[in-house]
Amino acid sequence: MNFDLTEERQMLQDTLRRYLRDRYDTATRNAIISSDAGMSAEIWAELAELGVIGALFTEDQGGFGGAGFDIAVVFEELGRAGVVEPFMDTAILGGRLIAAVGTEAQKELIDEVISGAAHLALAHGEPVSRYDLSHVETTVVAEGGDIVLNGRKAVVINAEAAGHLIVSARESGAADDTDGISLVLVPVQTPGVTMRGYPMLAGGHAAEVTLDGVRLPASARLGAAGKGWVPLSDTLALAHVALASEALGAMVTATALTNEYLATRKQFGRPIGTFQALQHRMADMLIELEQARSAVINAAGNLDGDTRIRDLNIAGARNLVSRTGRLVAEESIQLHGGIAMTQEYELAHIAKRIVMTDHRFGDADYHLERFIELSAA
Repeated sequence: MNFDLTEERQMLQDTLRRYLRDRYDTATRNAIISSDAGMSAEIWAELAELGVIGALFTEDQGGFGGAGFDIAVVFEELGRAGVVEPFMDTAILGGRLIAAVGTEAQKELIDEVISGAAHLALAHGEPVSRYDLSHVETTVVAEGGDIVLNGRKAVVINAEAAGHLIVSARESGAADDTDGISLVLVPVQTPGVTMRGYPMLAGGHAAEVTLDGVRLPASARLGAAGKGWVPLSDTLALAHVALASEALGAMVTATALTNEYLATRKQFGRPIGTFQALQHRMADMLIELEQARSAVINAAGNLDGDTRIRDLNIAGARNLVSRTGRLVAEESIQLHGGIAMTQEYELAHIAKRIVMTDHRFGDADYHLERFIELSAA
């Protein structure tokens, strides 16, 4: 099998890498993180103009990519540069979910997303759900021609910037059932929607969202009533590939920074990279990194295949990338010494991004258990 990028993906990678190298340095990112918005509207618009968002959608959806390897290419580059803008939340978790089950009227939002004019956020996690994606206590009740939402959503990333939230709510069944979950497209200005926003450790903003008697027309549902689990699960599969690719890109940067430091930092009159013990540690990092890359390729290549095989490869990739990411982050910091912990140095942010990726939609232990469960099926 040929794992080389197609000509179009190579062009996308080169264009995005060149732009981020020129425009997204450490000082720029730190200024963005400390801003009130937690993102740069200017950089968001420029990347949209370059076609980065469009690459995350299929041609039928108005984009020009959308396959697993397109997503992997984009998010690896975003991870390399430590980009904090909400591509995952607006394009993958928001736009791709609308593209999958939205009505023609709802799908009009996708054009705005691709152009960079609109932001979206998925409000799915709840205060007690942890990594259990089927645990939904927020309720949606039909009243005449309307539906009414009540509940709380936790750590809704990009909620403050979004014009619409995609809310998962239970229409029937027990709190942990996959059946009975509905998806609802909620304009953030709807009465009864309140948010408490805050900055996140590795950049970007999130919010705790309360839905108190939020009344909407029944046409606000995304897809059929109570049938939201499958499209939600399919969209999260895309998100897992994006997260694994982002972590892979961040690990590439961390190892490159470490290798450069070992070649320039001198002790006893020679670069510390000439010491055999440190060479062995660096070699271990590079070997683990290549294994993680292979796992990401497997996950990206199986996105459109059988659901069990897809999820098995995703679970394996997320587990391996999580374990490798922790190793790379810890070893990079230790081999750098104290400088690695300063905010002005690139590695400080990159290491945080690697570690925090491990806690979104399941950590290493969660995905190991899921891999075992799927292997036995």
